[in-house]
Amino acid sequence: MYYDKELKALKRAGRYRTRELYNEKLLDFASNDYLGLAHNKELHTLTSKELSTHDIHAPKASMLVNGYHKIHQDFEQELCRANGFEDGVVLGSGFNANIALIESMVRKGDLLIMDEKYHASGLLASQIGSMDVALFRHNDMAHLQELLQKHSHIRRKIVAVEGIYSMDGDLVPVEVFEICERYDALLIVDEAHSSGVVGDNLMGVYDLYDIQIAPNHIKMGTLGKAYGSFGAYILASSHIIEYLLNRAKPIIYATSLSLYDTLLAHNALRYIQSHKAQIKAQIATNQAIIYEELGIQTQSLIIPIVVADNKKVMLIKEKLLAKGYSIGAIRQPTVEKAIIRLIARVGHSETSLRQLCQEIKRELHSEL
Repeated sequence: MYYDKELKALKRAGRYRTRELYNEKLLDFASNDYLGLAHNKELHTLTSKELSTHDIHAPKASMLVNGYHKIHQDFEQELCRANGFEDGVVLGSGFNANIALIESMVRKGDLLIMDEKYHASGLLASQIGSMDVALFRHNDMAHLQELLQKHSHIRRKIVAVEGIYSMDGDLVPVEVFEICERYDALLIVDEAHSSGVVGDNLMGVYDLYDIQIAPNHIKMGTLGKAYGSFGAYILASSHIIEYLLNRAKPIIYATSLSLYDTLLAHNALRYIQSHKAQIKAQIATNQAIIYEELGIQTQSLIIPIVVADNKKVMLIKEKLLAKGYSIGAIRQPTVEKAIIRLIARVGHSETSLRQLCQEIKRELHSEL
């Protein structure tokens, strides 16, 4: 067979992957449904009812042909108001959003400077064509500044960071905003894992750090995590959005985002805005449980627990599955060392989260 050697090598290394059917009976501490909104039947019912009042239920075409619906426009405008940006565009996924941003914005003679732990979609985009790319050490602002200083002669520099990093669960330092302003660099902040989780209004790190939105700021976020839907958005100045509409292939050549998913995300945004005090209290409670049970302090809901053995991390995952818990077992090359990725998501009882933490401790001890 064509790829037998490669598949056998993955199995030997403990890096072989398969699809697993979602088991609705398990307690879900593995997904990125941070606020539990994917389980909110009221949002689904409301969205279905609203969508049924329109003549169509699917976008039918690219946004630039005739697939741009008022449902898209209304949501884009509401996102801009909630986040303080001038303009925005919705598109198919966070993966596509990173491809759209990086592939279109980094032109010949430009320099892309990325955090070494930036999402795989951004790293893939950086390999398209022959763009110049420099990586800086994870969250090392001194290294970022050193690279910007070294390449200060380059007219256009684009820096890419994440608000909360998907595997480590740590926040980007606030200094990144001042550094990019000082060196006149465009700044892409991937808020896939921070929007809906941090900030006074739960809008992400721009909100958390109370950043005054500037022309060099670009925010990308996903709708398939805290918003309990599917898709993504890019927020920026009108100038940047105008450019993306004319150059970003995932916007130009792809069918517009599903109308149902767009409307569902819009209703989720309204829900988050109207329930922010309750949500923030639940997040704080879950973070406190994680510290009490596992001794891990976090500002996010992503809890990485290093196991450093591909086979052991899968064994722990299987044992917890047998006890009714779904957790993430993340292996190379996604992470440097295998980890249990626990999501302390809102939606399950405090007792369930506490008991899971205790089970993890027992399994870790038994594997030593």
